Amino acid sequence: MPELPEVETTRRGVEPWASGATLQAVRVHNRALRWPVDIPGEIIGATINRVLRRGKYLLFRFDQGTLIIHLGMSGSLRVLTQAHPLLKHDHVEFVLAASEHSALIRFNDPRRFGCVLFQPGDRPELHPLLRHLGVEPLSNEFSGDLLFELSRKRKVAVKNFIMDAKIVVGVGNIYASEALFMAGIRPTVPAGKVTRSAFADLAASVRQVLSDAVRQGGTTLRDFVGSDGKPGYFKQSLRVYGREGEPCRVCESALKGVIIGNRSSVYCPICQKRSGFRKPVVDRQSSA
Repeated sequence: MPELPEVETTRRGVEPWASGATLQAVRVHNRALRWPVDIPGEIIGATINRVLRRGKYLLFRFDQGTLIIHLGMSGSLRVLTQAHPLLKHDHVEFVLAASEHSALIRFNDPRRFGCVLFQPGDRPELHPLLRHLGVEPLSNEFSGDLLFELSRKRKVAVKNFIMDAKIVVGVGNIYASEALFMAGIRPTVPAGKVTRSAFADLAASVRQVLSDAVRQGGTTLRDFVGSDGKPGYFKQSLRVYGREGEPCRVCESALKGVIIGNRSSVYCPICQKRSGFRKPVVDRQSSA
């Protein structure tokens, strides 16, 4: 599913077209997404002030409130500047007009696990979907100290811990695997056993992996495309995810697979010591 880098890539693609534009019309072709599409008439003709992101949610801010969009398992937003035939799973269209340009944004979601909902007022964080979200991993509030304090006495595997959206948002399976490899921490280690210094390495690795993925347009594994219809390219940089049995790019040992919380995970038995005390690994390819 689209994770934080894919959603941020989409936001950056959509924002120049949507910010400051008037929402002239909305065409709903299929209201039956994960929840029924909720677009109040009061925002038709209103100005989109900003396009923000909270976790994996896109926030279209109006004076009247916030339109909350989630891309679900395989959804995307595409910006079109001229008429194109509807695709099979184009469910919602947003018609935008601005002094410099006009555009059409289409929400496509083959599996219909996404959503388009509205939160009135100026506090979108009060919406039930956003209310309990944890810290943003690319914000100044995110740190190893924070992870260390929240993890004490926690027996859950450290990988599941950093994938918990109530702890930190947007660190999905792909990026958690990659960050743990960079930090030299085995994904099965209980979160409460990870040291403060190891969490500092992990926080830095999470930030680096996500930032790198955003710069490269996200990770396309099956379905994701950005707002311009182009795929992300971070898949080409994956160090462990999806590479079970292949040689580690640092020590050349065979990468191992394990199931953690019903999700597959790949790690290096040499570079990722169980204790989590070692220093971060350095990828020979990326450092060359």
